Amino acid sequence: MGGVPESHTGWTFLTNHARVLAAIADDPNVRIRDIAAHCRLTERAVQKIIGDLEQDGYLSHTREGRTNTYRIEPGKVLRHPAEAGLPVASLLSLLVEDEDRRKHVDGPLGDEGRAADEAPAQPTSDPHTPRLR
Repeated sequence: MGGVPESHTGWTFLTNHARVLAAIADDPNVRIRDIAAHCRLTERAVQKIIGDLEQDGYLSHTREGRTNTYRIEPGKVLRHPAEAGLPVASLLSLLVEDEDRRKHVDGPLGDEGRAADEAPAQPTSDPHTPRLR
């Protein structure tokens, strides 16, 4: 099993809760181990974050055999007063879109992650609904 993820020093724009939620939005059947590796957190930290998100109603899960399937509540509003009224889906639509773009940066389509005649990705038509696979 992997050890403690590579540490990070300094501040970041996103919280670990946002990173974990974005990883789940990208793949509702993702394993805790994979979330931890992607977010550079310990599995225990991811479990705690998932518990926080479930307790506050942002996330729920169902167990199917050995697999958890997560469901995000897209209409749940962000907690900080500065983002009052902004649904979690708005944040996730940006993060999931960015993740897709970063996956293709060094892909077969070149440095921009797309063919020269292809238009940049547009946000989903409904900004309140995250794109879940």
